[in-house]
Amino acid sequence: MGLRRPSKGQLVTMATVLVLVAGLGITVRGLGSADQALASFDAASWMWSKGKAELARINGTSARVDTRADLGQATRGHQMQVSQSDRFVILRDVNTGAIASMDLTDLQAYWNAESQAGLGVTVALHEKSAFIIDAVQGSVQQIDPASLGPVGEPLHFPPGIAGGVFDGAGLLWIAAPTEGTVTAIKPGEGDGVSATVLRTDSVSAPSHDLAVSGLDEGVAILDRTTNALVKVTETGAGTPVTLPLTGPGDLPPRTEGDVIAVTVADDRRVYTIGSGGIKEMLVPEGEGGELRIAVPYKGYVYVPADNGTVHVFDQAGEKQESFGIQRPGGDLELDVRENHLFVNAPGSSTARVVNDQHTVRIVDKYDDQVLGGDPPKVDAPPEKPKEEKPKKPVVSKPGAPRSVRAAAGNAEVRVTWQAANPNGAAITRYVVTGADKTFPVGADQRSLLVTGLTNGETYRFEVHAVNRKGDGPGKQSNAVIPTSEVPDPPATPPVAEAKPDGTVAVTWPEANGQGRKIQRYAVTAVTEGGSAPIGESAGTTLAIPAGQLEFGKQYAFTVVAINELGAGSKASGVSNTVVPFAAPAKPDAVEAATVADQAGAVRVTWTAPADNGRPITKYVVTAGGKETEVTETSATLTDLGTGATVQVEVAAVNEAGAGETASATARTVAAPTVTVTGVDPTFNTAKVAFSVNGGGGTTTCTLTVSGGGKGSNGSCTSLSASGLSPSTSYTFTVTAKNAAGSANKASTKSTDALYGTATCINGSTGDQRTYCDKDVDGRNGNEIFKGTTQTDAQQAGWVKNGTRLQTYCKKKGEEVYAFVYNKDKRSTWWIQVNYEGKTYIPWAWLNLDGGDDLDNLPTC
Repeated sequence: MGLRRPSKGQLVTMATVLVLVAGLGITVRGLGSADQALASFDAASWMWSKGKAELARINGTSARVDTRADLGQATRGHQMQVSQSDRFVILRDVNTGAIASMDLTDLQAYWNAESQAGLGVTVALHEKSAFIIDAVQGSVQQIDPASLGPVGEPLHFPPGIAGGVFDGAGLLWIAAPTEGTVTAIKPGEGDGVSATVLRTDSVSAPSHDLAVSGLDEGVAILDRTTNALVKVTETGAGTPVTLPLTGPGDLPPRTEGDVIAVTVADDRRVYTIGSGGIKEMLVPEGEGGELRIAVPYKGYVYVPADNGTVHVFDQAGEKQESFGIQRPGGDLELDVRENHLFVNAPGSSTARVVNDQHTVRIVDKYDDQVLGGDPPKVDAPPEKPKEEKPKKPVVSKPGAPRSVRAAAGNAEVRVTWQAANPNGAAITRYVVTGADKTFPVGADQRSLLVTGLTNGETYRFEVHAVNRKGDGPGKQSNAVIPTSEVPDPPATPPVAEAKPDGTVAVTWPEANGQGRKIQRYAVTAVTEGGSAPIGESAGTTLAIPAGQLEFGKQYAFTVVAINELGAGSKASGVSNTVVPFAAPAKPDAVEAATVADQAGAVRVTWTAPADNGRPITKYVVTAGGKETEVTETSATLTDLGTGATVQVEVAAVNEAGAGETASATARTVAAPTVTVTGVDPTFNTAKVAFSVNGGGGTTTCTLTVSGGGKGSNGSCTSLSASGLSPSTSYTFTVTAKNAAGSANKASTKSTDALYGTATCINGSTGDQRTYCDKDVDGRNGNEIFKGTTQTDAQQAGWVKNGTRLQTYCKKKGEEVYAFVYNKDKRSTWWIQVNYEGKTYIPWAWLNLDGGDDLDNLPTC
């Protein structure tokens, strides 16, 4: 069955997810029956691999992949949120907003729902209950985890909520920083039954930053503004504990067990809170990467870093051996499931599984010996090479907030400001003073409504920032006088539009000033877990410059009208959600290289850049005046000429157009050149030494020999000839060949002469003892003749035993028998030698060098 397209909206249609198997009784290809049982019933976690657009189910017991699902190349390189239970896996494509569900009873997945693209929407899943949480809009909608259709009516909270996590008991928890509250939600049970609010508890003052972690029962809430940590269950909030944090703290979305870990990434510290009190753990500077959120597991704490390192601490806070994943391709994802810790690197081919003994095992996510294996080969995009870490900036107290403004209301004042310069240390909070009171405000809020004031009195407020170095300088607001003469907010919510140039336009209807002139409008941006003023306008539109809002993150907006008295209205309704975007960033790590086995071609690879809020749809690669469009992060360019230096430019393209180009240079294969550096002959062989400039190509080399003999091929530094004749001139030719052409070079050289040793060794008895001593009348050994017969008239002389003679060739003649004087050698072959000219000695009396092999001599 294919993917079903929703009835409305702009959901991207994606390739069919493979139907892997029916039921959980999985027959896993390449594994034995015992492993099949493990694959079906043991602890497992589904992990996303963006390089291959695949989900892999990792078996915690075997530390192997038991199932792989291909989600199609339309999702390749995308950021994917994965929510899983024992029955369902729900996926949300952050780049497109598409949401899919996979039922683990049949392992079929369908893209059945949509959401606003970008960061700000999450999916929470617990057993058979699921919710879509729109943090920006403050909307929480229960859904059917199988069909992804809505269940009942949505619940509404103030815009900019945080949390959206289940506890172990199946309650969903939502934090509202603007109110300082946390709410427990009980999922609806039965067809169409809406989720209900179980209880709402106050956990901080309004406008504090809140972090939420689901516990086995209830949640842990960290007030990041005051560093107070409190546990909240369905019976209410416990007693807060103030932690000695040195900067803004973070919690993992889910905490298994009794120990809660708080990460202060800015100061490289982790604090744990449990029955043993508060412990502090320091990750030394220089031990790998910027810290991400720590996860406690079985008494240990695992602290990931952005370079793929995982730092490990034991329950006493002592540093243990770290482990890591090279070139992770994004932040590591740590998930504690069913007595195992799973560590995924979305951009890597490997993952890690940690058991309850804290043994770390490597998992190959691309293992083909599974169902869903043997996919077409896909090259994972190259990772950006590690850059030298910049020097740590000097840390000091923060600067003063910018644009501190106050707008009066009816017995109230709204104070807003722009962010202060953190000066090297993250801002933990802002402090607002005025009206004889002091108000701490979250670093991500930057607005405060002060109520209970007296109309007609003048108020002025001062705001300063705080980081781990202390309090920064204050900045005063304008003076304001609360009054009942406040304007109405704009009658309808503003409308926001993200434009391709990176700007965002916010428009709204003119507000009713109730008899007073509207002097300006103040616009606040709402994000997940926070809100902050973004600008002011005298008219009914505001253009937010590119870069002021984060690309790829969701934003909505509210507007306050301010009249000539400085009195402000209530905030308008919240606008639609937009995701700011612009053309993609410049591709990283562009490398161009010669294609060694193809003429006129270069191979270029790169790392995908930041998409800047919209999915990258293609890359445009330009070289040699031609453009090539690809969807992968590599391309082979052809028809670029021979031996040409080519500049290649690569640009990523999304909805906003093409981004900045990155370039690299490579040279196409040139025809080779050969230089012969020497010939080293023997009497029957020659070794030819040479050098080859292969022109960057894959080069093969061959040696040929003129006038007989056998050449060879192979090495392009030296080759040998064999089967040569002694004292003979040969021409040796070396030919080098690659994809661009061939070249040859010749050298002439004579082989060495072949020598033999005249051999006649006296016997042991009688006349044999002196037979070889001298020339005598008649016949004896080592006699040399002018022809190939033993006649006195033809004898040219006699040589002593051991005399070395240069040879020329061989010739048939009279048979000669050397008897005991040369190992009973008998032959009709005679050897022409250099003795008183060219004369002959029987082979029976001459032992040739190189093994006495007649084949080494030509026939005369």
